[in-house]
Amino acid sequence: MKKLISILLALAIILCLPACKKKEPNKITVVLDWTPNTNHTGIFVAQAKGYFEEAGLSVEIVQPPEGGAETLVASGKAQFGVSFQDSLAPAFAGDDAMPVTAVAAVIQHNTSGIISRKGEGMDRPKGLEGKKYATWDLDVEKETIRDVMKADGGNFDLVELIPSTVTDEVSALKSGSVDAIWIFYGWAGVACQTAGLETDYFEFADINPVFDYYTPVIIGNNNWLKENPETAKAFVAALSKGYTYASENPKDAADILMNAAPELKSNSELVYASQEYLASEYISDASKWGEFDPERWAAFYNWLNEKNLLEEKINPDFGYTNDYLPE
Repeated sequence: MKKLISILLALAIILCLPACKKKEPNKITVVLDWTPNTNHTGIFVAQAKGYFEEAGLSVEIVQPPEGGAETLVASGKAQFGVSFQDSLAPAFAGDDAMPVTAVAAVIQHNTSGIISRKGEGMDRPKGLEGKKYATWDLDVEKETIRDVMKADGGNFDLVELIPSTVTDEVSALKSGSVDAIWIFYGWAGVACQTAGLETDYFEFADINPVFDYYTPVIIGNNNWLKENPETAKAFVAALSKGYTYASENPKDAADILMNAAPELKSNSELVYASQEYLASEYISDASKWGEFDPERWAAFYNWLNEKNLLEEKINPDFGYTNDYLPE
């Protein structure tokens, strides 16, 4: 009897070995679009809270190369990255489109617009006439401002364009080197608030809904997505949990971000305030985090086509999917 029990136990152990062997996690690389900031909080929350690990993933978060996140994802050296619908447009135009797809919207609405010193008449687009605007000298940028100024009865040709890449909006406005700057309110606008600088501001999407495009977005490599649909869904689901947590717990989420990027701790007041602002923007009026509205996505690309702002026309329905979002 003892011999039989020993044999049975040995067989049980042998049969258990394949099932009991720990499955190796799927390795994923995510490349950011810039240094860590509150747009990325959900990624770091998913990492710190173990959401990636629970999904069977080992995720590495890396900084973008000189060519940007898009090139790294397109090459397959990273499976996912952070990008923007507007900057993706040239990559999607023509027959030789970059092999990436937007799989989730980080925030639901475009929160960019023009900020200026308070009381100088730039609380509306027409007020930019005769003022110094810090420009990146990009065709899409200038046509956007021309569009909203025209809608307000203004003339873009009367704006003084100052070629400049402003990295400190507060200092630039206080010094008077420029009068108006295109910003994303969730960081630069909040920075002006926390610095005590009184400003005027208008958002492009409030004037023309066509500018309510998606910025930023999570992109994935097309070949990898096709070959690993379940792993992709697991990754996006973990991200969804991370961003949903950040929307519900902005202070704790900000602490997680600063722990992951200690260089932000010297500006903790801004990080906390920015996180509080974005908490209501991650999901906003959507049914869930990450989802794209097909009409809004197409509207902006149709506008680019109408204005001939790309070398080749772009398919307005191309470049995004909701298929990897959790139900």
